[in-house]
Amino acid sequence: MNRRTFLGATASAAAGLVIGSSLRGQAGPVPGKTEVAQPRIPRWRGFNLTELTGGKRGQSFRESDFQWMSEWKMSFARLPLSYWAWSDRKDWKTIDERALAPIDRAIEWGRQYGVHINLNFHRIPGYCVNGRELEPYLLFDSPRDSMERALDAAVFHWRYFARRYKDVPADRLSFDLMNEPPFMPDQSRYVEIAKTLIAAIREESPGRLIVADGADIGQTPVLGLVDEGVVQSTRGYLPKMISHYTATWVPKNEFESFEKPTWPMVDSKGVTWNREKLRQELTAKWQPLLAKGVPVHVGEWGCFTATPHDVTLAWMADMLAVWKEVGWGWAMWNLRGGFGVVDSQRHDVKYEKFHGHKLDRRMLELLLQN
Repeated sequence: MNRRTFLGATASAAAGLVIGSSLRGQAGPVPGKTEVAQPRIPRWRGFNLTELTGGKRGQSFRESDFQWMSEWKMSFARLPLSYWAWSDRKDWKTIDERALAPIDRAIEWGRQYGVHINLNFHRIPGYCVNGRELEPYLLFDSPRDSMERALDAAVFHWRYFARRYKDVPADRLSFDLMNEPPFMPDQSRYVEIAKTLIAAIREESPGRLIVADGADIGQTPVLGLVDEGVVQSTRGYLPKMISHYTATWVPKNEFESFEKPTWPMVDSKGVTWNREKLRQELTAKWQPLLAKGVPVHVGEWGCFTATPHDVTLAWMADMLAVWKEVGWGWAMWNLRGGFGVVDSQRHDVKYEKFHGHKLDRRMLELLLQN
């Protein structure tokens, strides 16, 4: 896509949230190569809404989540989706259109409440960061035939979504190709997958805003996608000894320490984690992308309920400050639940009654200030 044109941007422009594009670099065009524009995005802030993440049929998003985000002046909802919610791992080429109704409604609620919707394939044919072995064929680290079968199915699903939602303006809807690609010694396979999916989407919906997660479960920039004109999505879970304290689903080798969290905190190797360390780990390594005009957004971040509340808030304050320095928006995991501001079931929080729920007011106020 040479110069991205977005339809229906009037409402966003009026609110000061203009999505546009600018030509990358100052040099003239390279002979034989299409000049690709880098997108420009607002500093979107919001939440992940996780009803379809597990792929169980019959789940629906809640209109109240969109109402609350609008009241809080949050403008971004990332919807991590499992293709199991509308398809079948035993027959990748089948799609139950009726099962897409919750997504249709979420996009409409986004329009009504001024919330940008970002559709992410949390489980894509051939890969999921959790339980990838449940897939019949794998996108990564498998025989070529297996990987091609998976990629063909992934293309099929993204083409379907691109056609289905092609008339939804790009200031209201974006596509996030896949959630948290695996740790990898080199990025060539991921770049191959991403470029294939990007091309398929743009054949059906040329103006669609596209997001690609960083490599190594979202933690590493992907320079091989600089020329694709996409947003790159990073994560905010470091250090895991803070964000995922006692979380059993995280591999033990990803934890820096197993001691009770404090902030700042010294890990098992004697490294002090504080705001400066976060700056080094979370934003400094992405500077090569920023220098080329590639926009970055934090697609997920948050702190599990077992971490002491005061420690959680101190860590969050430093995370938010570091991102604010570079102008990055973010989507917290999640709105409701163990990482969220509503119904988080923390034992050390004085909750506020909130529409029949329990609101962590201190955490919410911290978010609203940043």
